Amino acid sequence: MSIARVAAALACSWHTVNDAALTAGRQLLIEDPHRFEGVKVIGVDEHCWRHTGRGSHYVTVVIDLTPVKERRGPARLLDMVPGRSKTVFKTWLDAQSKDFRNGIEVVAMDGFTGFKTATAEELPEAVAVMDPFHVVALAGDALDQARQRVQRETTGHRGRTGDLLYGARKTLRTGADLLTEPQSRKVEKVFATDEHVEVEATWSVYQKIVAAYRHPSKKHGKQLLGEVIASLRRGIPAKLVEVKKLGRTLNRRAADILAYFDRPGTSNGPTEAINGRLEHLRGTALGFRNLANYITRALLDTGGFKSLLHPHLR
Repeated sequence: MSIARVAAALACSWHTVNDAALTAGRQLLIEDPHRFEGVKVIGVDEHCWRHTGRGSHYVTVVIDLTPVKERRGPARLLDMVPGRSKTVFKTWLDAQSKDFRNGIEVVAMDGFTGFKTATAEELPEAVAVMDPFHVVALAGDALDQARQRVQRETTGHRGRTGDLLYGARKTLRTGADLLTEPQSRKVEKVFATDEHVEVEATWSVYQKIVAAYRHPSKKHGKQLLGEVIASLRRGIPAKLVEVKKLGRTLNRRAADILAYFDRPGTSNGPTEAINGRLEHLRGTALGFRNLANYITRALLDTGGFKSLLHPHLR
């Protein structure tokens, strides 16, 4: 709830409720010297905190994934730093205590090379893991780009209602093992056209990546995904530009991608979930103009403040 809604419910002024929330928040959470203790797994990602105005609109968010990995609670926001770059994350890590840095075992991240480099330099003993969410997203983006390119080349225009490729855009992103009979027939119809062979090849790579992550055996899944990545190193036809680009990215980050299978449960998915909660927070407050205020609100909303007020929710 927004401060205004709470104030209305309690028949208090906005400033009274705001002061109470900030006072309790600083005492119990923000200024707690033990807030960074016991952190073993972190997730790092970028977040757009505002969409209008001048200046940087992005921040780097650092999430504590340890409770999720140990199955004892939800992820929590550790900190939010202005900017999004290798330097931003590296500077934040360098500012933390030696005990904190030594305690970090795993860093989950997306495909941004800056986060990877900062981790390697500041946390040399930690394992970098590129989580499944972003790997599948990269493959899905390649599939969408191939579909859109072939759509333009074969029809001379962007996708429209009634176009075969455009009509199957969501079905093509569905895992093959989840397709219904009507969806399977739609896919078969799309690939029955020789002009769509490049889309079919890209779709096949996408489905193999999804299948590897969904395999019940992590050992076998790692082997399957390793084979897919290896197959994209060379010998890709020049026309499959999206597959070639995807292959370069996957091979450059192969060690980080495959590290996930040795540490199941280490995913940046909870980080994305917290990003979603922050989007909701910004909408509830009708936006923020001051980044310091936004960081404070974000910590109170997603930093574990609720469990401190209500211990039975832990």
